[in-house]
Amino acid sequence: MEVSPGHVRPGGRTARVREAVLAAAGDALAEQGFDHLDLADIARRAQVGKTTVYRRWGSITNLVADLLADMAEQSLPRTETGSLLGDLQANARLVQRTLSDQRQGRLFTAVIAAATCDPRTAEALRHFYETRIDEWAPCVQAAIERGELPADTDCREVIRAVSAPLYYRLLTVGHAPDEADADQAAEAAIAAARAGAYVKSWQQS
Repeated sequence: MEVSPGHVRPGGRTARVREAVLAAAGDALAEQGFDHLDLADIARRAQVGKTTVYRRWGSITNLVADLLADMAEQSLPRTETGSLLGDLQANARLVQRTLSDQRQGRLFTAVIAAATCDPRTAEALRHFYETRIDEWAPCVQAAIERGELPADTDCREVIRAVSAPLYYRLLTVGHAPDEADADQAAEAAIAAARAGAYVKSWQQS
């Protein structure tokens, strides 16, 4: 979700090796899916020694978990437009652009599929999304403070409500969401939030 491609990070040889291996893992995951990942193949793609990859990551599951952690770290920061609609449309369109990207869309589809049967991948995927929700939740809090939403609105649930239908469309319809889908998701989340659907006291009753 919301990945900034082509980001170059400073660092020595260890950092360069990690970056090359994670990029190769992402490519292989997008091309082949989780079940066909192989550490030796990823080492070949990254042009690093197999021993280095096996020693540092040890398993495909560990490597995918590190890939998701890196993607969370490198994700684009939130946009603050001054209005809830503008902020959530920016969030939804960022998700939509990621899912419609040929590489990233396939990568996320493969990771989600793997998470259904691999606990470590599922944990890493949850951490990825929690990191992104933490980044965007302040936009909803700002809207509460402006009086746009009920005071007890659960900010994190609103952010989840924006992206959920976009992932659902990718996984069930067979093609990535477009910009109109993104805008509709943002508008629907706002309508529900204004109606009190995400008020914490209601959820706990």
